[in-house]
Amino acid sequence: MTTSPSTPSRPMELYDATLRDGMQGEGMALSADEKVRVARKLDELGVHLIEAGFPASNPKEQELFGLLERETWTNARIAAFGMTRRRDLRADEDPALRILADCFCDVTTIVGKTWGLHLDKVVRVDRAENLRLIADSVAFLAAEGKRVIYDAEHFFDAWRDDREYAHRCLRAAVEAGADTITLCDTNGSSLPLQIHEAVSAVVAELGEHARVAIHAHDDAGCGVANSLLAVQAGATQVQGTTNGIGERTGNANLTTITADLELKLGIRSLPDGALQRLTETAHFVDELLNRPPRPTQPYVGRNAFAHKGGLHVAGIRSDASTFEHVDPATVGNARDLVISELAGKGTVLEKAEQAGIALDDAAAVRTIQRVKELEHRGYQFEAADGSFELLLRREAGAFEPLFRLESWRVIVEQRAGGEVETEATIKIWVGDERLVRTAEGNGPVHALDGALRQAIGTVHPHLADIELVDFKVRILDSDKGTGAVTRVLIDASDGQDTWGSIGVNENIIAASWEALVESLAWAEQPGRGSTRTTDPATVGA
Repeated sequence: MTTSPSTPSRPMELYDATLRDGMQGEGMALSADEKVRVARKLDELGVHLIEAGFPASNPKEQELFGLLERETWTNARIAAFGMTRRRDLRADEDPALRILADCFCDVTTIVGKTWGLHLDKVVRVDRAENLRLIADSVAFLAAEGKRVIYDAEHFFDAWRDDREYAHRCLRAAVEAGADTITLCDTNGSSLPLQIHEAVSAVVAELGEHARVAIHAHDDAGCGVANSLLAVQAGATQVQGTTNGIGERTGNANLTTITADLELKLGIRSLPDGALQRLTETAHFVDELLNRPPRPTQPYVGRNAFAHKGGLHVAGIRSDASTFEHVDPATVGNARDLVISELAGKGTVLEKAEQAGIALDDAAAVRTIQRVKELEHRGYQFEAADGSFELLLRREAGAFEPLFRLESWRVIVEQRAGGEVETEATIKIWVGDERLVRTAEGNGPVHALDGALRQAIGTVHPHLADIELVDFKVRILDSDKGTGAVTRVLIDASDGQDTWGSIGVNENIIAASWEALVESLAWAEQPGRGSTRTTDPATVGA
């Protein structure tokens, strides 16, 4: 076996399954709008294929595919996921396969059984019939003009159990027209040498007829290593999830794999310069999922290039390569601390240009310093793209406030019968006019939102189109109990754009007010908008 880098026989493909396989992890959930935002971010990074989900599974997935169809993609192709036909139906009669055939996606991924244990104990299908299910399903979708990716479920378990039958399953898919055959380590049970042996054999037999892909899980802690060994054995597509999220212990971490391919194996997998977006993309997905980015994650973690005193710091000052295996800037990270999604002044200027904001070098430096200060207090801007754009506008002198705040007040009353009533009163200035408004709501944020829109709705009628589509709360210092600092992230939409805003305060209502005002202020900025991804004292002004 060789472990030296080699040039793959086909261009390397990155296949991101975050939106489907990743969502099977405990606590993982995104709305349809949020999934579109993730897909946009992956497209910006340069991922080749994005597995959006199973359009036949539920109404939210159907909504998602409707939204994705309206998007324009620069680098990525959207893949729809499904399964082989039902045993009692012809492929062209199977409703789920028909949905895949009629879907706008030109790539379909279908999963089928390979392991005899599952045929005997789970689906109770004999081996010959299983081969027909595979062949019929692939042939139907290929005839419909789809690029078919066939996922051989539990392939490596099947390989160890009955090597000849495992190969027959793959051959059935290839002969029926599959463009790609994916070898799935579904239980994450395999070790790197086992992966290398099996992939090498498959590539030798079928590699001239189809692309060979690897789909690994991390149950044995080998997801990344298994994926890299598969590539060195000849696989030319790697499937995984951003940050390794997924069921049980997670999928192979495609974020780490991408950097390893480019920086360690010399295998190009992203467009020129795109690797610098890796940290920003990884943090964006974590923040949208309302979970803190793992500081020790390779390449993109906050601690990945952190150094603490003594010889390490002295070595870094002399020559960074003494204690850093790669330049952190190559993956969009930074030495010693991570500045949110920023890798430096150049990135700030690029974000400003995308948003149509004229920002000079001095303002870019001020922005970086301001971000550092705010992050120290608990702010994170990866998913708060609206708030980040407002920060840029403030530093550039291009921010137009909706109002000047005098005060706000919220009263929550619970009665003996269990009813809870909330009333909010705000006092603000719009120009020279003082406005006082009161509104009721089903909670503090709802009531504040109602009062604020009453006050400024005539001046800013577009606010009637803004809907708050998600509200996330995270406790930042749980050791302080109910006195902890709270971070609130709000997702808002006007039916076309979706953006995030953030608020941080010891008082959860104050944090919510800040995020609420930021979300509305972004919507009313002239020419706003392309960063998509605060000063609390002047949040309204």
